[in-house]
Amino acid sequence: MKKKSLSSPKIISNKFKKWSPWKIMRYFWITVLSTLLGLFILFYMTSKGWVGKMPSTEDIENPSMEVSSEVYDINKKLLGKFFSENRTLITYKQLPTNFVNALIAKEDIRFREHSGIDGRSLLRAILFLGQKGGASTISQQLAKLLFTGRSAKNKIQRLHQKLLEWVMAIELERRYSKEEIIAMYVNKFDFLNQAKGVESAARTYFNKGTENLNLQECATLVGMLENPRLYNPKMHPNTSKRQRNLVLLKMKKYHFIDAQEYQNSVKIPLSVNFKLQKHNFGLLNYYTGFLKKETQDALNEYEEKSGEKLNLYGSGLKVYTSIDARMQKYAEAAIKKHLSQMQKRFDAEQKKNPVAPFVDINPKKRDRIFFAAVRRTPDYQKFKEDEMTEEAIIEEFKKPRPLKIFTWEGSKDLLISPWDSIKYHKGIMQAGLISMEPTSGYVKAWVGGVDFDHFKYDHVAQTRRQVGSVFKPILYTAAINHLHYSPCTKISSEQFTAGNWSPRNSNGKYGGNLTLKQSLAFSVNTVSARLISQTTAKTVIDLSKEMGIESPIPNNLSIALGSADITPYEMTAAFNTFDNHGIYIKPRLLVKIEDKYGKIIKEMRPSAREVLNEETAFIMLKLMQGVVDFGTARRLRQYGIKAEIAGKTGTTNDQADGWFIGMVPRLTTGIWVGWEDRFAHFKTLDLGQGSSMALPIWAYYMGSIYEDVDLGYSQEERFQKPTNINFRWDDCDTNQYGGLPGNTSTNRDSSSEEDRHINQKHQIDYND
Repeated sequence: MKKKSLSSPKIISNKFKKWSPWKIMRYFWITVLSTLLGLFILFYMTSKGWVGKMPSTEDIENPSMEVSSEVYDINKKLLGKFFSENRTLITYKQLPTNFVNALIAKEDIRFREHSGIDGRSLLRAILFLGQKGGASTISQQLAKLLFTGRSAKNKIQRLHQKLLEWVMAIELERRYSKEEIIAMYVNKFDFLNQAKGVESAARTYFNKGTENLNLQECATLVGMLENPRLYNPKMHPNTSKRQRNLVLLKMKKYHFIDAQEYQNSVKIPLSVNFKLQKHNFGLLNYYTGFLKKETQDALNEYEEKSGEKLNLYGSGLKVYTSIDARMQKYAEAAIKKHLSQMQKRFDAEQKKNPVAPFVDINPKKRDRIFFAAVRRTPDYQKFKEDEMTEEAIIEEFKKPRPLKIFTWEGSKDLLISPWDSIKYHKGIMQAGLISMEPTSGYVKAWVGGVDFDHFKYDHVAQTRRQVGSVFKPILYTAAINHLHYSPCTKISSEQFTAGNWSPRNSNGKYGGNLTLKQSLAFSVNTVSARLISQTTAKTVIDLSKEMGIESPIPNNLSIALGSADITPYEMTAAFNTFDNHGIYIKPRLLVKIEDKYGKIIKEMRPSAREVLNEETAFIMLKLMQGVVDFGTARRLRQYGIKAEIAGKTGTTNDQADGWFIGMVPRLTTGIWVGWEDRFAHFKTLDLGQGSSMALPIWAYYMGSIYEDVDLGYSQEERFQKPTNINFRWDDCDTNQYGGLPGNTSTNRDSSSEEDRHINQKHQIDYND
């Protein structure tokens, strides 16, 4: 006969039949009370740190939460963020009522009543072993996010983790209000896809701020709190919708919405407007590197003074810049408008060129340039790590593959070899534009290239290119300063030779005496050569450094014609000195930095020094007005701009670089146009000079600025004339120009037919 097991349900049932009701109740309460007592003892031991390390008081009062640093323009418009975790903190008041109600309905209906632990839910979880819902309150969930991390791997670790969450939930309730706990919880939660916190989640999944979320969107995000991957509206829209509707059902159950609102809401399709926010969201721009350096220098200085270390990527800073988003947009549009048309002309020139996009080089040299570009790619580094030969690497680079290429209408997917892609992109025209205020040095617009996704190199502060005749105003300033010349001082334009150097005038014509005003307007090289021979190269170099040019300038006479390689950033800042009464102001993007509480960390002050007296500065403005009114930049007036403009064009050898720097009252803008390599250029001076390549961009940019009256720039403004200047130089044939040393009768224009003929020829023929 088979012996029955003692654990048989029948035997147990019979055994309990013999027990009286009070005995059953007694055992029940002994079990419950023993469990609660054991939990209390464990709770107490945990709170004392006897069963594991507890977070410190400082950790509880200042919980770790990486917060994005936000970058604003001069009008407090958000430009983008620096972040390691894409998180923007919001307050409880910024949360929609529907979101808070959905959260409480779904996660913790007695949140307003308990002190961190919900006794009823806890007891239910114990009695039914968690089969009828857990006991985790919003406060406990926050404690888990802040202090305990992911779920433990075994039951013992999980018990300790749960005890720690209970303790920390109570500690959080003691230190923070209910509203603060909700705000901390939704700010800390990771909604995936680089969306840390509810504000980033709202912008990532719905492309709107939290305060603008509707009922269905609130329910969708609250539903993700249970499992952000399973209920993700981007990854799993069907399960996300079911979870959203469950949240809505809970809201109806607890009377946060009525039955009709519930019925209407669940019928609405799940709607997602997904927009992934990349690292440095919105700041994939050429000025970002410069701004980061300025900001980090300010933070380092603050740390030295206060001992507090702030992190640009996680301290929730507010960085205010001088950039005006409207002017930035106009600058980018001006570059695209002009260069997209110039590109067509360049491409037409290159159609039958066997070494395109370069001019006058042999195929071997062209291939060496291409291979130098190959070496800078990640693919090349990978192939070298695989110990491939360079011949094999080139072969790989000549195999077609799907690639994105730049076009003036936007990126385009194309089946093309990396080698041909390099060839194609080498032929794309490039530009750098920087626009700044003379009196403050604030940079209002900074465009370092035509497309940051395809061309990372900044042509404002990184690119050093030959400046050509745009350097001549610095030479003329040195002559006025050291030789006491005036705008009406006359210099011979005859051929000039110094050693092996014999510069040519661009039209091949020589002869006659020209005033400084005429010779600068028509950019006469032989006059510039005579000026530097009289002032010396060292004098000009010293003045250049005083005017903010840090790039090395060779100590030879050829710098008079712009042989030095200098950045647009430096050249534009130097020109800024003329419109600031002779005071050089170091350009700056950073206005101020605030911490996440609004405390000012750094407020920038201008770095200034007096370089010129205001007379000399104003003289140079007047000389450069001649460049625009009747000299190499006279075509500027064809664009309908009638403002008072001072400027200078520049063109380098073989038309490799085109420059224009233009000044109007309260704004100086410098533009460089060229290609990545100097061997790419137009074949003719007509298309390749600064007045053709760069000047129209300035005209389009300033035209947009004048049309936008909210920017505050007017064509009626005039350059400020120093009060102690009581003479004019509009007409050097009159006797009203005087007052400065050097204006002797031998320097005045002759009224002879010969001189008038020479001057007329210069007006017609001299170009940059």
